[in-house]
Amino acid sequence: MFHYRISGLSVASELTLPGAIAATPDAVPDVTVRRVEEIVPPKTAQTLGPNWSVEGDKFFLHVPRVANFLITAGRDIAMQLEAGMSESDAVVFLLGTAFGVLLYQRGRIVLHASAVQVGGSAVLFCGKSGAGKSTMAAALNKRGYAHVTDDVCCIEFDAEGRPMVLSDGRMLKLWLDAVDEIELCDRKGAAVRSMIDKFYVEPEVPLRLPSLPIAAIYALREQRAPLKAGIEQPNLLDAAQILRRGLYRARLMATMGLSANFLSRVMEVQRAASVYYLTRPFNMAAMPDVCAGLEAHWRSLGLIEAGG
Repeated sequence: MFHYRISGLSVASELTLPGAIAATPDAVPDVTVRRVEEIVPPKTAQTLGPNWSVEGDKFFLHVPRVANFLITAGRDIAMQLEAGMSESDAVVFLLGTAFGVLLYQRGRIVLHASAVQVGGSAVLFCGKSGAGKSTMAAALNKRGYAHVTDDVCCIEFDAEGRPMVLSDGRMLKLWLDAVDEIELCDRKGAAVRSMIDKFYVEPEVPLRLPSLPIAAIYALREQRAPLKAGIEQPNLLDAAQILRRGLYRARLMATMGLSANFLSRVMEVQRAASVYYLTRPFNMAAMPDVCAGLEAHWRSLGLIEAGG
């Protein structure tokens, strides 16, 4: 068995999980991952979609030409590979969509976001696919800000009702040009999927804490007319929309009958953390200035000390 810690959970897996960082095993893991020869879709599904079905605490997911997954009760993921598909290519979907479903089954809030540690808190970067969430987190990690999570950001509430981001044991996933520009070649691992120039990259500064309170959430936007580069705070309605759009695989969450409760919890996240737009040029040459602008903003918020 291979052992990992993903989104705050101990994971025992029969297969290696490229992109996950090995961890000390727990006596009783929170989650098990198995490879099986066949997965039969639920026959009495309460909810059906184009490539998924839900029956009680079981969620069946079919990724065409890749694999079938059965996620059960927030505790177990079974994977059946399609003929000719490599295990490493299928693991991308296991650690992404399948694990996201598992987290929803456990009642966690999941945002499509990356995060770093700033002072004693977490700062999140959200946005649609390709917005640069991982690149932003990697550039800040290179500047010494501890890596908290990449792409799948799991949130739970502590005993005082504060939303806390759970430390994640997944590596960064970066395109080759970002790896080169941020000078992370010495930490570059295997390709995320065959035939594409995206790679797993081990963080230089990992988080040493199990969780952090959320201080700020930035929605990434590309600088293009009429948008100007910089940081601005949206009104409350727009901030709420940013968080709702940022829910990870929101459509799948809705199929599980969780939308109403989860949206109320998202509003609690909004009350606890400030939401901002971060508008920036989409070129790596501008990244040092973007990072410096963020640090100036964090000093104004009291997240880091003046001169820090």
